[in-house]
Amino acid sequence: MYQKDYILRMIEMIADLVAGILGLIREGRLTQASQTLDNAYQEFLKKDASLFRNIPAEKLTETLLSEHNYTGGHLRILSELYFAEAELQLAKGKNKNSLEYYQKALVLFEFAEKVARSFSVDTQSRISVIKEKISHLKQPAP
Repeated sequence: MYQKDYILRMIEMIADLVAGILGLIREGRLTQASQTLDNAYQEFLKKDASLFRNIPAEKLTETLLSEHNYTGGHLRILSELYFAEAELQLAKGKNKNSLEYYQKALVLFEFAEKVARSFSVDTQSRISVIKEKISHLKQPAP
């Protein structure tokens, strides 16, 4: 029970942090947003951001659950970080990188929704936003 409460608090904290990162991005403070994001990987997941950046989307859940012993809560935290990373890459004009992070976030959000024991409007909303952004990024340039 204590671990579940701890994970829920961590998810709430990450949501606040991601909101702050998105605010920095909107303000054009991309360097600060990037630094905050890098620190968040270490603070919340106890690993360097490069580890998560290098795992291919198709191997995400398998790698993180079996090789790193992460829980569904950890994956939910990482999905939020990937979403923020995608937004940061998009703001930098790096559409290919942004697409990759949106796809990784989608994989984790869908996995979390599949294994969750309850329906989450917030998760469904985030999934819809991500799918829309992926669709937009995959469209050929005019």
